[in-house]
Amino acid sequence: MSESFFSPCPRGLEPTLAEELATLGATSIAPTHGGVGFSGDWRVCYRANLESRLATRVMWRLAEGRYQSEEDIYRLAYGVTWAKWFTVDDTIRIHVTAKQSPLRSLEFITLRIKDAVCDHFRTVTGKRPSVDTANPAIRIHAFLTRDRVTLYLDTSGEPLYKRGFKPAAVEAPLKENLAAGILRLSGWQPGEALLDPMCGSGTFLIEAAQIALDIAPGLGRGFAFERFRHLDRAAWASIRQAAEARRQPPRQLKIYGSDIVGEQVRRARVNLQSAGLGDCVVLDRADFLKLEPPAESGVLVTNPPYGVRIGEAEELAALYPQFGDALKQRWSGWRCYFLTADPALPKLIGLKASKRTPLFNGALECRLFEYRMVAGSMRRKPAGGE
Repeated sequence: MSESFFSPCPRGLEPTLAEELATLGATSIAPTHGGVGFSGDWRVCYRANLESRLATRVMWRLAEGRYQSEEDIYRLAYGVTWAKWFTVDDTIRIHVTAKQSPLRSLEFITLRIKDAVCDHFRTVTGKRPSVDTANPAIRIHAFLTRDRVTLYLDTSGEPLYKRGFKPAAVEAPLKENLAAGILRLSGWQPGEALLDPMCGSGTFLIEAAQIALDIAPGLGRGFAFERFRHLDRAAWASIRQAAEARRQPPRQLKIYGSDIVGEQVRRARVNLQSAGLGDCVVLDRADFLKLEPPAESGVLVTNPPYGVRIGEAEELAALYPQFGDALKQRWSGWRCYFLTADPALPKLIGLKASKRTPLFNGALECRLFEYRMVAGSMRRKPAGGE
């Protein structure tokens, strides 16, 4: 039987996620702002949680209706057969988001939905579930527009970009699903050389290595749907076993990472080892401005330092033109991708971007700039141009 789902993702990746979900068996795929709606049976839901590299969550749509007041939302939530899907012993948390809702307090709406769920359980079982805002077993999401509310049961639990490893995270990290989306947007394919010359905690490197070895990103973690009362254990076991069977053993890959900061290289190495990929990636401490390409052609992808992270405008104003010089001098034959929230980068790097893709890293609006380095075809433009 087909069910309706919605998967949020980093803004800017909606079309890419739609393509990925199609490969996982989803139907009625409908990209929208901030995510993708789709249909499928529970096997599709299980696969999307286990195998999607781009989705943030997979949410199961349970109910939808019009509302004028908080009490309308309460009645809709009370009518959902919650006790059919999870038990009174499962802790819950309610998440409410709204767009153009006339109701004033999202906190009060959250409280009323919580009351409805608890009252439903009291009616059915004589007991009510407990609330746990830190680590709930069950997450219930409500989305309000101007006059409609939709209720979802989160099948994922922790966000899917939490792959189940990476203990040495650094400040302001790149989300794993955004990194995987950028790799897809770059057109990089396993077997092609890949380099992140400012690798930080190694997010691009880990995602690329998992893609190259066909490691499903969810194999190292659990999911909320595993607690659902109607879990099809045989179907879920077969899906996990199939993913495990496809997983290739670690080997040396054409994936390279470096950073000028030794501590960053150490953290990237710890994270790669935590993911079981320590022998797959070549890591080195190096200054990008002096770095030689590891192959005649390939993909360079990086999230360089910018104002949010460093805060030194003068330092960056001197650094960005040197990026452009280094690319021109040594990186012909490479496709180079810079993700940045700094509008100064494209003006100062001195190269014409062949593509600019708007993306969001959390709430931070960024651009992914593509520079195709073809020998002799890139001429330096004066600062201030793109």
